[in-house]
Amino acid sequence: MQPYWSTHFMLPGQQHAQAQAVSEALEHAREGIAELAGCESFEVVFTGGGTEANNLAILGVLSDQPVGHVLYSCLEHESVLGPLERLTRLGWEIEPVPCGANGIIDTVKVDQMIRPDTRLMCLQAANAVVGTIQPVRQVADICHSRGVVLHSDATQVFGKMPIDVTQLRADTVSISGHKFYGPKGSGALYVRRGLKLAAITYGEPREMGLRPGAENIPGCVGLGAAAMLAQRCCVDAADKLAEMRDKMIEDLRQQVPGGITVLCEAAERLPNTLAIELPADTSRLQESARQLAISTPQSSSPPDEMTRVLRSIGRSEQQACRTMRISLGWTTSSEQLSRAVKLIAAAYDGR
Repeated sequence: MQPYWSTHFMLPGQQHAQAQAVSEALEHAREGIAELAGCESFEVVFTGGGTEANNLAILGVLSDQPVGHVLYSCLEHESVLGPLERLTRLGWEIEPVPCGANGIIDTVKVDQMIRPDTRLMCLQAANAVVGTIQPVRQVADICHSRGVVLHSDATQVFGKMPIDVTQLRADTVSISGHKFYGPKGSGALYVRRGLKLAAITYGEPREMGLRPGAENIPGCVGLGAAAMLAQRCCVDAADKLAEMRDKMIEDLRQQVPGGITVLCEAAERLPNTLAIELPADTSRLQESARQLAISTPQSSSPPDEMTRVLRSIGRSEQQACRTMRISLGWTTSSEQLSRAVKLIAAAYDGR
């Protein structure tokens, strides 16, 4: 990324050599993302992250549509819920699709809830809290048979496990760079060829007319480089992460007094994400949390994402207070996991 802050600071699209070099770098980055996603490079639109990609997909698809009905899974991220809330103020009817205790939405329920005026369905590819992988392809087939566009927030999947958006069959798919070690504030949106999508911000037309203003060239270049690395490492990383996650579960069950409950354990899950219920309130982990980067529900109004997801899968307030989420990364070591298990077990020793 460094040369694009200094010697290659020109904007692309101009005729002189420096600008042409920047244009080539931008397209090379786009090709890297396309390779990771399994699509054509002209189907990739650079954004400022997953949040912007979700907003562009949802509002861009519906901008020229008559007011109607939108479905979304009850597990969606705030960056999906935000634009949907905006739609309600414009007269749209927004309806959540419930999920079971296994953290998976029911495809039969989706089919039953689609109406003649349903224009869009939003379904995340995987959940950040419990790690469950949703049946996006099956839902895509249902939506397309009924003339409904499907948007999938897949920001949690890229870099964790292989993904091919053409096999996923969603019409738009969101990508976030920092989820696979790219720069923060970088992202992209896959837009299926032939789909009509309108810009939601206005100015000098760039990125196929969907995103005005000067491109963040260093961010795009960094995102493309991270995508190419993820493409090469993803399969091996997924296998290693799943192995380490399962070993951690085994060790926690053996060492935590009173045992643990793994949420949504029977469902297909991300290889790196683990949500567990502990024997007592996670306030016990306050001291350990200084040494561990872990997530626990926060008491807030409106509820934070973790609390919302736990409620959506039927967990009580008491159960939510005993729940923690652990995420593993490419560089997480066995030694780090062993230490984490000991710290967690020590917090509940003698409860």
